[in-house]
Amino acid sequence: MTKPYYGQLEEEKVFKDPVHRYIHVRDELIWALIGTKEFQRLRRVRQLGTTYMTFHGAEHTRFNHSLGVYEITKRILDVFHGRPHWNEHERLLTLSAALLHDVGHGPFSHSFEKVFDTDHEEWTRQIILGDTEVNEVLTNVSPDFPQAVADVIEKTYSNKLVTSIISSQIDADRMDYLQRDAYYTGVSYGHFDMERILRVMRPMEDQVAIKQSGMHAVEDYIMSRYQMYWQVYFHPVTRSGEVILSKIFMRAKELYEQGYEFKHKPHHFYSFFDGKGSLDDYLRLDEAITLYYFQIWQEEEDRILRDLCVRFCNRKLFKYVEFNPNLRMNDWPLLQDLFRQADLNPDYYLVVDSSSDLPYDFYRPGEEEERLPIHLIMPNGKLRELSRESDVVEAISGKKRTDHKLYFPLDYLEDEREHKEVKKKIRDLLNV
Repeated sequence: MTKPYYGQLEEEKVFKDPVHRYIHVRDELIWALIGTKEFQRLRRVRQLGTTYMTFHGAEHTRFNHSLGVYEITKRILDVFHGRPHWNEHERLLTLSAALLHDVGHGPFSHSFEKVFDTDHEEWTRQIILGDTEVNEVLTNVSPDFPQAVADVIEKTYSNKLVTSIISSQIDADRMDYLQRDAYYTGVSYGHFDMERILRVMRPMEDQVAIKQSGMHAVEDYIMSRYQMYWQVYFHPVTRSGEVILSKIFMRAKELYEQGYEFKHKPHHFYSFFDGKGSLDDYLRLDEAITLYYFQIWQEEEDRILRDLCVRFCNRKLFKYVEFNPNLRMNDWPLLQDLFRQADLNPDYYLVVDSSSDLPYDFYRPGEEEERLPIHLIMPNGKLRELSRESDVVEAISGKKRTDHKLYFPLDYLEDEREHKEVKKKIRDLLNV
């Protein structure tokens, strides 16, 4: 790469932040990236999808989080400055990748991706390398700089140390979202001593490592992560919101394919219904647009789409029961048939959701194709994998918990003005 075009700002820019107190921007490049329309779009994409239906404070955005990841990365690089294995020429590359790592997220990311078979990581790549303001800013550094940023985010960059700062088992991304999500949801699980961890981080040849004296701070971080997944990210009420959200997208797509005449035509989604969404189409989508359609689809003629949108907009969520696939699958055909008799389409109103289907990121000590495990630097200078030293981490590492929930509209099943006998059979079968 050639010498960077950008220099330092005449005056440092500061964002007030509830998690890190302040986010400092000194580089013209970072300030220019923040000002691009693609990055500003992240203000209109929530960090936690439907979690606000469970924890009403969870209204924070990908914009907040991305700035936080940048700030933590900047602090890590301050610790690394002048140490062996760290190349100061890769500083701007690392900061740019930290800032842009989530720029490809769409509205209600994971539900949207599942229904329309898209991938936010591929959109991130297109935003960085395509005809965008982000690409224009990065290209001003050097012609090959956008590709280098994309490579870091895709974990294919030649210097694995740079990649590990953004994406490893103890990286800037996780350290921000655990604290930020805990702050905005109001829970205590996500708190850990980040300042201590930053002080004991050291650059090694191809990864970030932790001084052995900081092991207990890292144990706290691992436990925080574990608790946040099961108490916040996998919360069954949040998952109910996700189920309804996915079914709205599915119903709208199905109606479009059937030639249904929408009273309020979903112009923003047409190309995605056809599987041909362009980058421009994608960048026009955000959660404000999506919620606009959900709001007006409450007036649609189609009963299913209308009902699902009413439920989502007014938080009339599905109820759930624990679901053991080994025991329940014998009842499944009967349940589906009873739902049809009750005039409920089981494709939309009888849904099994498994936590194992969600992007759960438990600590794995070095499984193939997984992020690098956490290594401790022992007093003799040798590296030792964390779970071999920590009884706490060893106890939970690699142990994947799963649970299954069956979601359904209990309010409809309790309304006995129609299909009284059938609904009673369903309730008895579900034990509700």
